[in-house]
Amino acid sequence: MAAIVLAGCPAVSHAQAVAYPTKPIRLIVPFPPGGSNDIVGRYIGQKLTARLGQQIVIDNRAGADAIIGTQLAANAVPDGYTLLMASITHTMTPATQRKLPYDPIIAFTPVALIGTAPVAFASYPPSPIQTLKELIALAKARPGQIQYASSSAGGLTHFAGELFNLMAGVKMVIVPYKGGTPAITDVIAGHVPVLINTLPPLLPHVQSGRLKMLGISSAKRTAALPDAPTIAEGGLPGYEANIWWGLLGPAGLPPNITNKINAEVGAIVREAESVKWFTSQASDALTATPDAFGKLIAADIAKWQKVAKDAGIGNP
Repeated sequence: MAAIVLAGCPAVSHAQAVAYPTKPIRLIVPFPPGGSNDIVGRYIGQKLTARLGQQIVIDNRAGADAIIGTQLAANAVPDGYTLLMASITHTMTPATQRKLPYDPIIAFTPVALIGTAPVAFASYPPSPIQTLKELIALAKARPGQIQYASSSAGGLTHFAGELFNLMAGVKMVIVPYKGGTPAITDVIAGHVPVLINTLPPLLPHVQSGRLKMLGISSAKRTAALPDAPTIAEGGLPGYEANIWWGLLGPAGLPPNITNKINAEVGAIVREAESVKWFTSQASDALTATPDAFGKLIAADIAKWQKVAKDAGIGNP
């Protein structure tokens, strides 16, 4: 991951600050309401509205694996009044689609990283798989026979599973579901031995004992579940597969606007209230300079394209 700093860019001058914004700002969320992108987007939108003095208007434009809303943002006038609520999906779509109607790097201006969250590997308590090392050993002993439930094919949990396969030298088989809830239900029922899912929906099931946490995908343990070991700790050093959220603008967004929004987002995510809110969402507040955020995006695109090629995912 690119070097991350918990600070925004230097403050812009007063003259620049008063020049923007002078009207409401549209924040395109390329997913339906209710998902993590929408939830984080609305939180940041509310906070930015208070700090900028102009309404952040959430515009949900779902469809085609986020391509519809993302293309809309890419084609917008680069004046700071249209932003995109981007996520890790932005870097995975190039690995699963033969041709996109935009270049995921050239068509956008990195503005601000907002936060990050891990995915989790879990099993059901009666299962013989109670640790990550046991999972790796069993998967090696039974190649192609161990299944893992994923909320979708071609998404983060699928990529996380295939990255695990490649790094551990095993071959677990994906069982894709239409969403995380049915995947969780089937693992709790013992129909599938392993679950790979975003962390927030798993927390109540882990806390109640209906699921056994094997490991989380972040490089460090998360404040939301401090006792959960990382997958790196469990036997795969260097493993990392996290969702992140951030703001992008169309290519050519003026630096003074980019820097102003970055500084405001940096101030927001450093607030104690925001740190607490992100922890409640099983996430971590985080920001970066526009340059560092851009490097993160480029590195993730290269990373997931390699995983897709090596694992045979999609149409890279």
